[in-house]
Parts: sequence; C-alpha cells; structure tokens
Amino acid sequence: MNICVIYGGRSGEHEVSLVTAAAITRGIDKSNRVILIGITKNGKWYLQEDSEYERICKDDKASFVIKTDESKIVSLVPGAKKASFVVEGKPLNVDVVFPALHGTYGEDGTIQGLFEMADIPYVGCSHTASAITMDKEKTKMIWQSVGLPVVPYVCIKRCVVLDSVVYDAVIEDTEKELGYPMFVKPCCAGSSNGASKASNRKELSFAIMEAFEWDDKVLIEKSINAREIECSVTGNSVTYPADSDIEDVVAYIPGEIIPTHTFYDFDAKYNDPDGAEFLIPAALSENDLEKIRKTACAAYKVLDTTGLARVDFFIERNTKQVYLNEINTMPGFTPISMFPKLCDAAGLKFNALIKLLIEEAIARYEAKCKLVTNRT
Repeated sequence: MNICVIYGGRSGEHEVSLVTAAAITRGIDKSNRVILIGITKNGKWYLQEDSEYERICKDDKASFVIKTDESKIVSLVPGAKKASFVVEGKPLNVDVVFPALHGTYGEDGTIQGLFEMADIPYVGCSHTASAITMDKEKTKMIWQSVGLPVVPYVCIKRCVVLDSVVYDAVIEDTEKELGYPMFVKPCCAGSSNGASKASNRKELSFAIMEAFEWDDKVLIEKSINAREIECSVTGNSVTYPADSDIEDVVAYIPGEIIPTHTFYDFDAKYNDPDGAEFLIPAALSENDLEKIRKTACAAYKVLDTTGLARVDFFIERNTKQVYLNEINTMPGFTPISMFPKLCDAAGLKFNALIKLLIEEAIARYEAKCKLVTNRT
C-alpha cells in the first residue's frame, strides 16, 4: 500500500506537525511504501526525497525538515483518485493519505475538502466535522443542544471590537456574567495559540487583542478551579457496522494533566519537558473513569467525528462537576502527547494505533463510494 504522510502547513502548529508526522511515519508498517509531502509555512507543497524517510526511521528523536526543491512541487488533479497528486507530470499513486497537520488549514476542514475533491481516502474527520470541531463556539453550541455540560462562555466577533460603544457594553456584560479570572482564546486555533488568562479588565483587553490576531472570533470562558482530564477516542461515529472492530467508536483510559505553568499553554505542551505531569489513568474512581469515557463517546458521536479525537474535560475541584472543554481531531503524536499514551495504556500500542487509523480511513472511503452522487 502507498501511504502519503502530509505535514508542516500554514498554521501556528507547523513545528509540532513536523514532530507528529515523524512519529506517525515511524509507526507505519515497513511493508508499505511511504510518500512524504511537506507543506511550507507559505502553503507550497513539496514531495520529499526517500532519504528523508530513511533518516526519520533511523532516528527516533528526529523530526522532519521540509526541502523546497522547485522541481518537486506537488500539483493536484481533482477526481483522479490514486493519481490525484502529481509531480513533474507523473502521478504519485497514493492509496491513502495520513494528514499529520494541526490547526488552521490542517484540521479545519479545508484540506479534508481537498481530499474529498481528489476522491482519495484520508485519516481523520470529514470536512464538515473538521470545520465544526475546529470552531470552539459551534462545538459548544452542539454539545449544549444535547445536554452535555460546557464551561460558561461568551463569544465575541470582530465586528464588536470595531464599535467602541458596543464593545464596552459587551465587556461589562461579560464581566457580570463570568467574573474574573477568565480564559481568552481564539475560536479556531489550536495548541493554546493566542490563549491567555485575564484577571482584570486591562488584562482582558490585551488578551482579546492577542486572540484576535489569530481569528475573527474570540471565546471568553469562566475560569474554574478544575482538574484537567483527557480521553482518546477512535472510530466512525456515522456509519460503523455493529460487527466492525475497525470502525467501532472506542474511548480509551482517561488521563490527567497537572500543569506546572499557569495553565496548559503551548510552551507546556511542546517545549518544556517538565511543563506538566501526566497521570494515566487519571486519579478517579472506576465509576468516574467510566463516566468520562461515556461522555467522551457522546461528545464524539454528536459531532459526527470519525477517525480519531482527543476529548478534553474539566472537573471542578469543589463541586466535582464535569465539563467538556474541547475536542481535538488531530491530536499530537509527539513523545509527550497524551493521545497515543492513553491508547497505549488501554493496550493499543502505537504501531497498531497507526494501522487502525489507516484501516478506518479506507473503510470509511469504501462506504462513501457506495453513495449515489448523481443520476445518469
């Protein structure tokens, strides 16, 4: 099988993608042929040399480097299936794509729509589910609509900031509704990019302006004294057959994150090896662990999520109230990433996890090919 791993991209998580993709590539069974495509920060696609694959496989600590040979620019032929990706006039013959991309232009539905137009199997959510789950406000609205608990929040659009009178009124209402401190984050960004904590109005204004550099919508959430719990989920929540082990929706052992930073920010997630302590399983009773798993599955299914996701929770320390925080449909696969660690703790080893995700992508594609798209 020819498996194409795509990495890099235009998001603020470009460097994280290089590490994630390297781990995924090493986890692909060596009986397969791996094709590497690197996307630069300005959005150009380049086919990488086979020597880059060999280098990564020989060094467990190495991450990818994108080489920008202009003769290796990748073109796309919509609807060409296996022959959709073309370099120097020749198709790459790709059987399935594993997009190891995070954040904007990676897990927001844009590249997933491209794969749909190319008519090629790919790992992860559909373009619709990817777009919805990338938008934190829309995700919360859907969860709320089915009675799933979320942290109280306010969403501010850029048009509000452009009118000072309206903005001041919104800020006053937000202060009354949520109270300080608050967490401020872009609606459609990942890895805590643009996120910060505000303890007063001055800090809130700075935090809002910072978040608006990343997106046109900003989410402001009530700060709660909470434990941070994460749960990995795999499967196809839309079409999986009852007897399919590949596509069945499974929630794995929940883990707990204990940050050493003010909160679990980008630096703590990816740069500081001591940025957090991880407890797997989380220090919860069996009943509470099962409650987290069931809620994670419910949150996953209502969003029509497929492939994989990490569902993040808060547990309020005093009341023990469980809140859904976010869902990440292409979580990190770095050495300190929780998603593969949680799967591993449940008995799904890394190489088997990669194999499962690829098989699910192909199964989902084959099921979709049976649908009618036109009448002749």
